Amino acid sequence: MNYPLPIESAVPKARKSRQSMVRWGSRVVTVGGDAPVRIQSMTNTDTVDVIGTAIQVKELALAGSEMVRLTVNTPEAAEAVPHVRDQLDRMGIDVPLIGDFHYNGHRLLTDYPACAQALSKYRINPGNVGKGDKRDKQFGLMIEAAMQWDKPIRIGVNWGSLDQALLAGLMDENSQRSEPWAPKSVMYEALITSALESARRAVAMGMSENQIMLSCKVSGVQDLISVYRELAKRCDFALHLGLTEAGMGTKGAVGSATALSILLQEGIGDTIRVSLTPQPGESRSQEVVIACEILQALELRSFVPSVTACPGCGRTTSTTFQELTKQIEDFLRTQMPVWRDKYPGVEKMKVAVMGCIVNGPGESKHADIGISLPGTGEAPVAPVYIDGEKRLTLRGESIANEFQSIVENYVEQRFGKRSAPANP
Repeated sequence: MNYPLPIESAVPKARKSRQSMVRWGSRVVTVGGDAPVRIQSMTNTDTVDVIGTAIQVKELALAGSEMVRLTVNTPEAAEAVPHVRDQLDRMGIDVPLIGDFHYNGHRLLTDYPACAQALSKYRINPGNVGKGDKRDKQFGLMIEAAMQWDKPIRIGVNWGSLDQALLAGLMDENSQRSEPWAPKSVMYEALITSALESARRAVAMGMSENQIMLSCKVSGVQDLISVYRELAKRCDFALHLGLTEAGMGTKGAVGSATALSILLQEGIGDTIRVSLTPQPGESRSQEVVIACEILQALELRSFVPSVTACPGCGRTTSTTFQELTKQIEDFLRTQMPVWRDKYPGVEKMKVAVMGCIVNGPGESKHADIGISLPGTGEAPVAPVYIDGEKRLTLRGESIANEFQSIVENYVEQRFGKRSAPANP
């Protein structure tokens, strides 16, 4: 039999964007070009609450956020920003801070130079910088501040706060066409035009194109895909992706994962944020965890060892494998802040926790380390596979704790050698 050509493995397209750098102290986060896709997040604390804000920034950074955005909306908030930065520095958290400005950003950046200096990047919404004659002047003051302090900017357009004068002008032009566009298409064009015209004004003022990032956020999955595909065609600025007001729980997670994955697979996007509404009592860092999972699922980056686990069926009426899977996932995630520096490469490790004999041994062999637990009616034994080979069998009531110890020893033996000196 003649077979067709080998099927190539699917990989995301290479991105073609300008490279920018976001700095704080010795920490440099490279964005765009051949740099990895970066993760951003945003606090929901009152920035005036210095301690509360610093604690939340720390939680977001430890979860994997490489830049954290703060609301800077009042003089009090602007005064608080340097103190938040100082508090983070005392904690040993060097994550860059981004200032989120609307309406009065020109005044705050001008009147509070310590705030302008403490931030690593400014987010400017061209729909909220001012109206009429004031718009260009106030936008210009923010660009001047960015150039004075050598800070990159993100021109962040949002369809919930779009420049209404621009939109009205495009609507008038559309009405004169022999075949008018659909209203939604005009909205798309307004978003893109707002971002690109603002970027051109900044460049005309003397700002480097490498210091500018763009975003055009909407809350619909198909809308986001349409807008960013077109935006990517028209510019080579680094692009920030995010489904704005994505929603709560599974809706927000699924919508964000769907939209961002399609665009990232096409090579569109240099930074991402999952704008998730937290469940009551849920940690803000959940949005960072989901962003990490999106990038890891696409094999764009690795953050924490992945755990393969079966969903369960009539063969697995026991909850043992579910409990062990959760215990192992929690254990790996908890250990990563220490392991990341101590065991380079451990984030790419694959662990399998399987529930019965059907796929258990096979999946365990494919993983770096795996366990196949007994299903309903099977002998109460759990073979453990390491590097594709069966190494031992666990029995009894302490399988979970024993397997966790085996995983920990495996990490130390395999990845610890990398950091050991060549000639001790």
